[in-house]
Amino acid sequence: MKYFQPVLYWGARIMAAIIMLQTLYFKFSGSEESVYIFTTIGMEPWGRIGVGVFELIASILILIPTMVWLGSALAIGLMVGAMGLHVTILGIEVLGDGGQLFIYAVVVTLCSSYALWYSLGSIPEFIKGKLPLFLQK
Repeated sequence: MKYFQPVLYWGARIMAAIIMLQTLYFKFSGSEESVYIFTTIGMEPWGRIGVGVFELIASILILIPTMVWLGSALAIGLMVGAMGLHVTILGIEVLGDGGQLFIYAVVVTLCSSYALWYSLGSIPEFIKGKLPLFLQK
């Protein structure tokens, strides 16, 4: 058990980063699916590119040991937004993808949530004092 948690922590961080980085190609290249999604929600092209930039930042931060908490929090915010749009506007399945994008968002949210929980001790004190009590580890 002593070695399991650090391995799970790194695995969760790497999984979240890989999924977010992998989807960047589609956002930045203007793939049909990405353009459709952001046109449907009224955020094409600025929203597609902006979300891509934030996902890139979250992916980098989640891999930096002292910044995991920030990258994880950013990733959680982005993915909760994505899941909310899937549930309310887009639908779980988009252009016949079988719900793959929605599943990716759920996986990134779960991995980032674990990474955030595990890294709570690395949040700077001046920020930690402003967080809800359950996040003050």
